[in-house]
Amino acid sequence: MDVFGIHLVGLSPENGRKLALTLAVIAVLMFATIVLRLLLRVLPGGERARFWSRQGVSLAIAVIGAILLASIWFDQPKSLTTVAGLVSAGLAFALQKVITSFAGYFLILRGNNFTVGDRIVMGGVRGNVIALGFFQTTIMEMGEPDSVQGAEPAMWVKSRQFTGRIVTVANSRIFDDPVYNYTRDFPFIWEEMTIPIAYRDDRQRAEQILFDAAKRHAADPHAMDPGALRHLQHHYEITLEDFTPRVYMRLTDNWVELTVRLLVPDHGIRGIKDAMAREVIAGLDDAGIGIASATSEIVGFPTLRVERVNP
Repeated sequence: MDVFGIHLVGLSPENGRKLALTLAVIAVLMFATIVLRLLLRVLPGGERARFWSRQGVSLAIAVIGAILLASIWFDQPKSLTTVAGLVSAGLAFALQKVITSFAGYFLILRGNNFTVGDRIVMGGVRGNVIALGFFQTTIMEMGEPDSVQGAEPAMWVKSRQFTGRIVTVANSRIFDDPVYNYTRDFPFIWEEMTIPIAYRDDRQRAEQILFDAAKRHAADPHAMDPGALRHLQHHYEITLEDFTPRVYMRLTDNWVELTVRLLVPDHGIRGIKDAMAREVIAGLDDAGIGIASATSEIVGFPTLRVERVNP
Protein backbone atom coordinates (compact mmCIF):
# COMPACT_ATOMS: atom_id res chain seq x y z
CA MET A 1 0.00 0.00 0.00
CA ASP A 2 1.40 3.41 -1.04
CA VAL A 3 0.90 6.62 0.93
CA PHE A 4 2.27 9.82 -0.64
CA GLY A 5 4.45 7.71 -2.90
CA ILE A 6 5.89 5.69 0.00
CA HIS A 7 5.30 1.97 0.07
CA LEU A 8 4.24 0.90 3.56
CA VAL A 9 5.35 -2.65 4.31
CA GLY A 10 2.59 -4.90 5.64
CA LEU A 11 -0.24 -2.53 4.77
CA SER A 12 -2.65 -3.45 2.02
CA PRO A 13 -6.30 -2.95 1.27
CA GLU A 14 -6.96 -6.43 2.66
CA ASN A 15 -5.16 -5.68 5.91
CA GLY A 16 -7.02 -2.37 6.15
CA ARG A 17 -10.34 -4.19 5.91
CA LYS A 18 -9.18 -6.67 8.55
CA LEU A 19 -8.15 -3.83 10.86
CA ALA A 20 -11.51 -2.11 10.42
CA LEU A 21 -13.32 -5.37 11.08
CA THR A 22 -11.16 -5.97 14.17
CA LEU A 23 -12.06 -2.59 15.61
CA ALA A 24 -15.72 -3.26 14.90
CA VAL A 25 -15.57 -6.65 16.65
CA ILE A 26 -13.86 -5.12 19.69
CA ALA A 27 -16.47 -2.35 19.88
CA VAL A 28 -19.33 -4.86 19.65
CA LEU A 29 -17.82 -7.09 22.33
CA MET A 30 -17.29 -4.13 24.66
CA PHE A 31 -20.86 -3.00 24.13
CA ALA A 32 -22.15 -6.53 24.74
CA THR A 33 -20.10 -6.76 27.95
CA ILE A 34 -21.54 -3.49 29.28
CA VAL A 35 -25.11 -4.49 28.42
CA LEU A 36 -24.78 -7.95 29.99
CA ARG A 37 -23.28 -6.57 33.20
CA LEU A 38 -26.09 -4.03 33.48
CA LEU A 39 -28.61 -6.84 33.08
CA LEU A 40 -26.87 -8.89 35.77
CA ARG A 41 -27.30 -6.04 38.26
CA VAL A 42 -31.08 -6.20 38.04
CA LEU A 43 -31.38 -9.97 38.00
CA PRO A 44 -32.48 -11.62 41.27
CA GLY A 45 -29.87 -13.37 43.40
CA GLY A 46 -27.21 -12.64 45.94
CA GLU A 47 -23.87 -10.95 45.50
CA ARG A 48 -22.09 -14.25 44.98
CA ALA A 49 -24.47 -15.28 42.21
CA ARG A 50 -23.91 -11.96 40.45
CA PHE A 51 -20.15 -12.32 40.90
CA TRP A 52 -20.03 -15.75 39.25
CA SER A 53 -22.34 -14.48 36.50
CA ARG A 54 -19.91 -11.63 35.78
CA GLN A 55 -17.04 -14.10 35.69
CA GLY A 56 -18.94 -16.24 33.20
CA VAL A 57 -19.68 -13.24 30.99
CA SER A 58 -16.04 -12.17 31.03
CA LEU A 59 -14.82 -15.64 30.08
CA ALA A 60 -17.39 -16.02 27.32
CA ILE A 61 -16.57 -12.61 25.82
CA ALA A 62 -12.83 -13.35 25.98
CA VAL A 63 -13.21 -16.71 24.23
CA ILE A 64 -15.53 -15.32 21.54
CA GLY A 65 -13.22 -12.37 20.95
CA ALA A 66 -10.16 -14.61 20.59
CA ILE A 67 -11.95 -16.86 18.07
CA LEU A 68 -13.25 -13.94 16.01
CA LEU A 69 -9.92 -12.12 15.90
CA ALA A 70 -8.07 -15.31 14.96
CA SER A 71 -10.61 -15.94 12.19
CA ILE A 72 -10.13 -12.42 10.83
CA TRP A 73 -6.36 -12.32 10.74
CA PHE A 74 -5.47 -15.96 10.12
CA ASP A 75 -7.82 -17.19 7.45
CA GLN A 76 -5.21 -19.67 6.19
CA PRO A 77 -4.83 -22.76 8.43
CA LYS A 78 -1.12 -23.14 7.71
CA SER A 79 -0.28 -19.58 8.66
CA LEU A 80 -2.46 -19.86 11.75
CA THR A 81 -0.63 -22.98 12.91
CA THR A 82 2.80 -21.44 12.37
CA VAL A 83 1.98 -18.17 14.05
CA ALA A 84 0.23 -19.91 16.93
CA GLY A 85 3.31 -22.05 17.56
CA LEU A 86 5.68 -19.09 17.55
CA VAL A 87 3.42 -16.95 19.71
CA SER A 88 2.88 -19.76 22.21
CA ALA A 89 6.61 -20.37 22.58
CA GLY A 90 7.34 -16.69 23.07
CA LEU A 91 4.55 -16.18 25.55
CA ALA A 92 5.46 -19.27 27.53
CA PHE A 93 8.96 -17.89 28.06
CA ALA A 94 8.27 -14.18 28.52
CA LEU A 95 5.00 -14.35 30.43
CA GLN A 96 5.52 -17.24 32.81
CA LYS A 97 4.07 -15.44 35.83
CA VAL A 98 1.15 -14.10 33.85
CA ILE A 99 0.31 -17.53 32.44
CA THR A 100 0.65 -19.10 35.89
CA SER A 101 -1.66 -16.47 37.38
CA PHE A 102 -4.18 -17.08 34.60
CA ALA A 103 -4.00 -20.83 35.28
CA GLY A 104 -4.44 -20.09 38.99
CA TYR A 105 -7.63 -18.20 38.16
CA PHE A 106 -9.16 -21.32 36.62
CA LEU A 107 -7.93 -23.45 39.51
CA ILE A 108 -9.65 -21.10 41.95
CA LEU A 109 -12.88 -21.32 39.97
CA ARG A 110 -12.74 -25.07 39.47
CA GLY A 111 -11.30 -26.07 42.83
CA ASN A 112 -13.74 -24.05 44.96
CA ASN A 113 -10.85 -22.76 47.06
CA PHE A 114 -12.62 -19.50 47.84
CA THR A 115 -15.05 -16.98 46.42
CA VAL A 116 -15.93 -13.33 46.90
CA GLY A 117 -16.86 -12.64 50.51
CA ASP A 118 -14.73 -15.44 51.98
CA ARG A 119 -12.21 -14.62 54.69
CA ILE A 120 -8.88 -16.13 53.69
CA VAL A 121 -5.11 -16.00 54.07
CA MET A 122 -3.38 -16.04 50.68
CA GLY A 123 0.20 -15.14 49.95
CA GLY A 124 0.65 -13.94 53.54
CA VAL A 125 -2.31 -11.53 53.27
CA ARG A 126 -5.26 -11.92 55.63
CA GLY A 127 -8.68 -10.51 54.85
CA ASN A 128 -11.92 -10.74 52.92
CA VAL A 129 -11.95 -11.41 49.18
CA ILE A 130 -13.64 -8.47 47.46
CA ALA A 131 -12.76 -9.19 43.82
CA LEU A 132 -11.34 -11.98 41.67
CA GLY A 133 -9.73 -11.22 38.32
CA PHE A 134 -7.98 -13.22 35.63
CA PHE A 135 -4.57 -12.52 37.16
CA GLN A 136 -5.07 -11.07 40.65
CA THR A 137 -7.21 -11.54 43.73
CA THR A 138 -8.17 -8.39 45.63
CA ILE A 139 -8.37 -8.62 49.42
CA MET A 140 -9.59 -6.20 52.07
CA GLU A 141 -6.77 -6.63 54.58
CA MET A 142 -7.40 -7.33 58.26
CA GLY A 143 -5.18 -7.32 61.33
CA GLU A 144 -4.03 -10.30 63.32
CA PRO A 145 -4.06 -11.44 66.97
CA ASP A 146 -1.10 -10.87 69.27
CA SER A 147 -0.01 -14.49 68.90
CA VAL A 148 0.90 -13.93 65.22
CA GLN A 149 1.95 -10.27 65.35
CA GLY A 150 5.47 -11.30 64.32
CA ALA A 151 4.27 -12.46 60.90
CA GLU A 152 4.99 -10.51 57.74
CA PRO A 153 3.82 -7.94 56.88
CA ALA A 154 3.68 -6.22 60.28
CA MET A 155 0.24 -5.12 61.53
CA TRP A 156 -0.89 -2.33 63.81
CA VAL A 157 -4.42 -3.73 64.28
CA LYS A 158 -4.21 -6.42 66.96
CA SER A 159 -7.28 -8.37 66.00
CA ARG A 160 -9.06 -9.75 62.95
CA GLN A 161 -10.55 -6.41 61.94
CA PHE A 162 -10.04 -4.43 58.74
CA THR A 163 -6.95 -2.23 58.47
CA GLY A 164 -8.30 -0.18 55.56
CA ARG A 165 -5.69 -1.39 53.06
CA ILE A 166 -6.68 -3.05 49.78
CA VAL A 167 -4.16 -5.70 48.74
CA THR A 168 -3.86 -7.46 45.38
CA VAL A 169 -2.31 -10.93 45.34
CA ALA A 170 -1.26 -12.73 42.16
CA ASN A 171 -3.35 -15.81 41.49
CA SER A 172 -0.10 -17.73 40.91
CA ARG A 173 0.45 -17.77 44.69
CA ILE A 174 -2.12 -20.52 44.95
CA PHE A 175 0.48 -22.91 43.50
CA ASP A 176 3.21 -21.86 45.95
CA ASP A 177 1.49 -21.17 49.29
CA PRO A 178 -1.37 -22.76 51.20
CA VAL A 179 -4.70 -20.90 51.20
CA TYR A 180 -6.43 -20.67 54.58
CA ASN A 181 -10.19 -20.22 54.35
CA TYR A 182 -12.02 -19.12 57.49
CA THR A 183 -15.54 -19.35 56.07
CA ARG A 184 -15.77 -22.10 53.46
CA ASP A 185 -18.55 -24.62 54.31
CA PHE A 186 -18.46 -23.57 57.97
CA PRO A 187 -18.94 -19.90 59.02
CA PHE A 188 -17.52 -20.47 62.52
CA ILE A 189 -14.07 -20.87 64.06
CA TRP A 190 -12.82 -22.08 67.42
CA GLU A 191 -11.36 -19.42 69.68
CA GLU A 192 -9.52 -19.58 72.99
CA MET A 193 -9.12 -17.32 75.99
CA THR A 194 -6.41 -17.97 78.59
CA ILE A 195 -6.10 -16.58 82.12
CA PRO A 196 -3.49 -17.44 84.80
CA ILE A 197 -4.71 -18.16 88.35
CA ALA A 198 -2.55 -18.38 91.47
CA TYR A 199 -2.36 -21.79 93.13
CA ARG A 200 -3.73 -20.38 96.39
CA ASP A 201 -6.95 -19.11 94.75
CA ASP A 202 -10.19 -21.01 94.22
CA ARG A 203 -9.44 -22.71 90.91
CA GLN A 204 -12.82 -24.43 90.61
CA ARG A 205 -14.62 -21.11 91.02
CA ALA A 206 -12.38 -19.45 88.43
CA GLU A 207 -13.01 -22.32 86.01
CA GLN A 208 -16.77 -21.99 86.47
CA ILE A 209 -16.64 -18.22 85.84
CA LEU A 210 -14.69 -18.76 82.63
CA PHE A 211 -17.01 -21.53 81.46
CA ASP A 212 -20.19 -19.54 82.17
CA ALA A 213 -18.91 -16.53 80.20
CA ALA A 214 -17.97 -18.76 77.26
CA LYS A 215 -21.34 -20.51 77.30
CA ARG A 216 -23.21 -17.20 77.11
CA HIS A 217 -21.26 -16.00 74.07
CA ALA A 218 -20.48 -19.21 72.18
CA ALA A 219 -22.41 -20.20 69.07
CA ASP A 220 -25.36 -22.45 69.81
CA PRO A 221 -25.10 -25.68 67.75
CA HIS A 222 -28.82 -26.33 68.19
CA ALA A 223 -29.61 -23.07 66.38
CA MET A 224 -27.57 -24.08 63.32
CA ASP A 225 -29.00 -25.49 60.12
CA PRO A 226 -29.49 -29.25 60.61
CA GLY A 227 -28.33 -29.86 57.03
CA ALA A 228 -25.08 -27.99 57.69
CA LEU A 229 -24.52 -30.00 60.87
CA ARG A 230 -25.01 -33.28 59.02
CA HIS A 231 -22.58 -32.10 56.36
CA LEU A 232 -19.95 -31.32 58.97
CA GLN A 233 -20.46 -34.62 60.75
CA HIS A 234 -20.27 -36.59 57.51
CA HIS A 235 -17.35 -34.84 55.80
CA TYR A 236 -15.28 -33.55 58.73
CA GLU A 237 -16.30 -35.93 61.54
CA ILE A 238 -17.28 -33.03 63.80
CA THR A 239 -19.76 -33.87 66.56
CA LEU A 240 -21.99 -31.72 68.77
CA GLU A 241 -19.57 -32.26 71.66
CA ASP A 242 -16.95 -30.32 69.67
CA PHE A 243 -19.22 -27.26 69.72
CA THR A 244 -19.61 -27.21 73.51
CA PRO A 245 -17.31 -24.81 75.40
CA ARG A 246 -14.68 -26.51 77.51
CA VAL A 247 -12.08 -25.28 79.99
CA TYR A 248 -8.62 -26.83 79.99
CA MET A 249 -6.12 -26.63 82.84
CA ARG A 250 -2.32 -26.53 82.54
CA LEU A 251 0.18 -26.45 85.38
CA THR A 252 3.16 -24.08 85.23
CA ASP A 253 5.92 -23.10 87.65
CA ASN A 254 4.14 -19.89 88.60
CA TRP A 255 0.38 -20.40 88.25
CA VAL A 256 -2.48 -22.53 86.98
CA GLU A 257 -3.31 -21.67 83.39
CA LEU A 258 -7.01 -21.93 82.51
CA THR A 259 -7.92 -21.92 78.80
CA VAL A 260 -11.49 -21.94 77.55
CA ARG A 261 -12.18 -23.15 74.02
CA LEU A 262 -15.41 -22.07 72.33
CA LEU A 263 -17.07 -21.83 68.93
CA VAL A 264 -17.77 -18.31 67.62
CA PRO A 265 -18.94 -16.79 64.31
CA ASP A 266 -16.21 -15.93 61.82
CA HIS A 267 -17.07 -12.21 62.09
CA GLY A 268 -17.35 -10.08 65.22
CA ILE A 269 -14.88 -12.12 67.28
CA ARG A 270 -13.19 -9.11 68.87
CA GLY A 271 -16.50 -7.88 70.27
CA ILE A 272 -17.29 -11.32 71.67
CA LYS A 273 -13.92 -11.65 73.39
CA ASP A 274 -14.20 -8.11 74.75
CA ALA A 275 -17.59 -8.88 76.34
CA MET A 276 -16.25 -12.15 77.72
CA ALA A 277 -13.18 -10.47 79.21
CA ARG A 278 -15.32 -7.88 80.99
CA GLU A 279 -17.60 -10.56 82.44
CA VAL A 280 -14.69 -12.74 83.53
CA ILE A 281 -12.92 -9.85 85.29
CA ALA A 282 -16.13 -8.85 87.05
CA GLY A 283 -16.75 -12.45 88.13
CA LEU A 284 -13.21 -12.90 89.42
CA ASP A 285 -13.42 -9.63 91.36
CA ASP A 286 -16.67 -10.72 93.00
CA ALA A 287 -15.09 -14.05 93.96
CA GLY A 288 -11.94 -12.38 95.30
CA ILE A 289 -9.72 -14.11 92.74
CA GLY A 290 -6.86 -12.22 91.13
CA ILE A 291 -5.04 -12.67 87.84
CA ALA A 292 -1.60 -14.14 88.46
CA SER A 293 1.37 -12.22 87.09
CA ALA A 294 5.11 -12.72 86.87
CA THR A 295 5.98 -10.53 89.87
CA SER A 296 8.16 -11.20 92.88
CA GLU A 297 6.70 -11.00 96.35
CA ILE A 298 9.01 -10.24 99.31
CA VAL A 299 7.66 -12.02 102.37
CA GLY A 300 10.48 -11.31 104.85
CA PHE A 301 13.96 -9.99 105.45
CA PRO A 302 16.91 -11.71 107.12
CA THR A 303 18.24 -10.34 110.41
CA LEU A 304 20.72 -7.51 109.85
CA ARG A 305 23.55 -6.62 112.21
CA VAL A 306 25.06 -3.15 112.09
CA GLU A 307 28.37 -2.40 113.73
CA ARG A 308 29.93 1.00 114.21
CA VAL A 309 33.68 1.22 114.14
CA ASN A 310 35.25 4.24 115.90
CA PRO A 311 37.92 5.97 113.89
